[in-house]
Amino acid sequence: MKLSVFCGVSVDGFLARPDHSLDFLDTDDQEPHGFEEFYGSVDVIVIGRKTFEVVLTFGEWPYGSKPVVVLSSNPLNLSSIKDAVVEQISGEPSEIVTQLKARSFKHAYIDGGITIQRFLASGLINRMIVTRVPVLIGSGIPLFGPIPRDISLHHVATRTFKGGLVQTEYELNARATP
Repeated sequence: MKLSVFCGVSVDGFLARPDHSLDFLDTDDQEPHGFEEFYGSVDVIVIGRKTFEVVLTFGEWPYGSKPVVVLSSNPLNLSSIKDAVVEQISGEPSEIVTQLKARSFKHAYIDGGITIQRFLASGLINRMIVTRVPVLIGSGIPLFGPIPRDISLHHVATRTFKGGLVQTEYELNARATP
């Protein structure tokens, strides 16, 4: 099973502001930068509870009919989501991957600050595409956090876009997923 991250960050490395808002990522004048193609390649989305709560404020459910797994050890109210496949699970990243693999999922999109950090620290991420938005926000929710050991990255490509986005793709020397 392949686990990938596709995210936007400020140049100073934040996924979101301290209040979880993402307004600095919304750059209307930006050209397409590969998200649609990436999204088409995944068959399940794995997000954390806080990311899920932010997504609920968008008004429209952004994931369509793709299965979404929300990670939380506390009960969630999923009743407001109509016409979507959403479930809650909890556990260590390796346990979650084992559950997803048992259900024949092949490619998971891992999203949300703490969720990305936990899966990285567990050595389970295979690919990262990080798009830097040309803005400094000073504080917020970082993409990276403490890790138990060095994580080797293999540079695949760096792309620049007319609107100032800089996107870097890495393959990680992730251990074999369960």
